[in-house]
Amino acid sequence: MAVNSSYLKIIIETTVTFFTLLLLTRFLGKKQLSHCTFFNYVTGITVGSIAGNMVIINTEEFFKELTSLVLWCVLTVLIGLVSMKSSKLRILLDGEPTILIKKGNIDKKALFFTNLNIDDLTMMIRQQNIFSITEIDYAILEPNGSLSVLKKPQFQATQKSDLQLVKPSPFYIPTELIADGKVIKRNLKELGLNEQWLNTQLKNAGVTSMKEVLYAEVQQDGTLFLQKQS
Repeated sequence: MAVNSSYLKIIIETTVTFFTLLLLTRFLGKKQLSHCTFFNYVTGITVGSIAGNMVIINTEEFFKELTSLVLWCVLTVLIGLVSMKSSKLRILLDGEPTILIKKGNIDKKALFFTNLNIDDLTMMIRQQNIFSITEIDYAILEPNGSLSVLKKPQFQATQKSDLQLVKPSPFYIPTELIADGKVIKRNLKELGLNEQWLNTQLKNAGVTSMKEVLYAEVQQDGTLFLQKQS
């Protein structure tokens, strides 16, 4: 009877953990499941570890561990909601993109601060099916550790290279300038722009206040794309 009771206990606890984890993954949302930032990645591993311990390790503290699992997920969601409203907290938790190659030149300081070396960089570039740095205009290390690459115009399409139809070099790399009504000053500075230029662009678009803008991005040709708050 004791053996049967033990197996029944395992079945019940495993079933409860399974459906609780299923509900919590829906509660956490797609961003968490995608592991798009290091914080999401660590949180996902922790949730999985807690759930695994609840099923595998036979203790008398099952409901305490269940409470811990639910609380961890609730805190994760709350931090996510707060970070949506605070750009500083968002940068603290998620980090921000780092330009490793700018206008074809490797930024040694950026490599140092991201704890990468040249071999790491060239490996990540080859994973993008690019085997020469001379093809790259910009390379950006994203907060999740992946590398985004913008090729130089003459390498962006095989047809253009073959026909020698090379587009002129873009004025800017498309860059976020406003998010949730707040100006991203570091990006303005990086592009050699200022808030006066930005205000003029907004005025031309019929926008009277930064708070009206959900998202604004400078385009390659120097024009401003924006989407207003709904």
